[in-house]
Amino acid sequence: MAIIVSQIKTDITNAENAISKALSALGLYKSDVKTAKLHKTSVDARHGVCFVNSVYIELLKPEKEQRLAEKFPNVRVFTNEKLTVNFGDEEQNSKICIAGFGPAGMFCALTLCEFGYKPIVFERGAAMSERISAVENYWQSGVLDEKTNVQFGEGGAGTFSDGKLTTRINDPLCARVLEKFVEFGAPEEILTKAKPHIGTDNLRNIVVNLRQKIIELGGEVRFLSPIDDVEINCGKLRSVSVNGEKIPCGALVLAVGHSAHDTFEILLKSGVDLQPKAFSVGARIEHLQADIDAALYGKFAGHPALPPAEYALSYRENGRGVYTFCMCPGGFVVGSASSAGTIVTNGMSNFSRSGKNANSAVLVSVSPDDFGNSPLSGVDFIKNLEQKAFTLGKCSNRAPAMLTREFLGGGSAFSLGKVTPTYLPGVEAANLRELFPEHIADFLADGIRVFEKKIRGFSDNDSVLTAIESRTSSPVRIPRGENGCAVCADGIYPCGEGAGYAGGIMSAAVDGIRTAVKIMERFKRN
Repeated sequence: MAIIVSQIKTDITNAENAISKALSALGLYKSDVKTAKLHKTSVDARHGVCFVNSVYIELLKPEKEQRLAEKFPNVRVFTNEKLTVNFGDEEQNSKICIAGFGPAGMFCALTLCEFGYKPIVFERGAAMSERISAVENYWQSGVLDEKTNVQFGEGGAGTFSDGKLTTRINDPLCARVLEKFVEFGAPEEILTKAKPHIGTDNLRNIVVNLRQKIIELGGEVRFLSPIDDVEINCGKLRSVSVNGEKIPCGALVLAVGHSAHDTFEILLKSGVDLQPKAFSVGARIEHLQADIDAALYGKFAGHPALPPAEYALSYRENGRGVYTFCMCPGGFVVGSASSAGTIVTNGMSNFSRSGKNANSAVLVSVSPDDFGNSPLSGVDFIKNLEQKAFTLGKCSNRAPAMLTREFLGGGSAFSLGKVTPTYLPGVEAANLRELFPEHIADFLADGIRVFEKKIRGFSDNDSVLTAIESRTSSPVRIPRGENGCAVCADGIYPCGEGAGYAGGIMSAAVDGIRTAVKIMERFKRN
């Protein structure tokens, strides 16, 4: 056991004092301590600027730890739980298959392999090196590869992102995910940062290392292998078809990601129950990173001890929310389409976050009340918006963009100032109010005005909106039961973002691990 001491504040010039301050606050001496180290740290810029830390302490007398946790409200007992599995006794009469090699699929496959199982992974896109070439070609030339792109390929959509490892779920498996990322090449600092990120540059190598470990342990990963069909008979999974090959399958993990819209159609036709769910649409907003630093850090902006400033804003009224999402300090806005004749945007940062601009999605929540209650109504709603964005970009694969002040004020001028849009393959001046339904455009504008009150300069005259951000989460949910299987088909395991059970790299990875456990609790090892 050990204890975690939270809310230890330190000056930005004396962050190393966190451990000594924690010991002093508890009346402990170094002679009482077996181990003491920084657990998590974050920047607090609400009232001045400081670091807020938590400290891990293991005492020579463990019985004292519980007494300290009972005495001090900012102290809790910490137990590092190991992943344990009660293995099932059902024979594996056919393959354990995983559809998708994003965070959910990767961590599901890795966990199965670590416990002696040998799954086969089908990823519809290409392996990393080929994927990077296809994506960079799209950004430079505008020529889209529909098989391999920002949405599809090794590592999933998160490969071309900021590589954020933050999550709202409070699950002990989050620590396991972070430790695995470090094992496969992530910087060790992600273990202690309250808002860890890897960066797209690091993430690409980490994903390849993780894949190689899966293969080393007996798993198999096939690229350019989309799911063509799923056979369900008498409520039970029988087989899966991949590139025309029918493969007997006892368990199929559906970790297909939020953008596998054509796969959703295949699943629906095969008898899999899909339900429409809420998601969000909006645009990417860009500012100078230096301006965001100044707004949040004040006189401390530019201090070498401080990371590029980041924000998370939200506003809710009459049951609808508008919020910022996937904020990328020092990042870029990039083309993320997966179908010809559409425009999709996303944000991306390298680990250094050293780009000139900051960007974030600004999103409005939408629900079946906005787009309909049939299983694929949300898919159709997204497709229509992405096609309209393509048209507003003059059918050139250039994204429609607008100055924030014009979006708020009803104008149409597009005279760039200090903020140069970073979107690749490029932007085209357009009226974004023509893109969204009126009630969504109005609420998006209301949210930006509210955010200006929270961060001075948010609606700055020179800030730029680039659209459309439409792949924030899955537009469907595949209902599953306590055993992890889809309620409509025994043997199908809905998992991760695409199935509607996660929202980001960390929560998807955790859901992948938990899905692996469900499978292992049912089936014997190979």
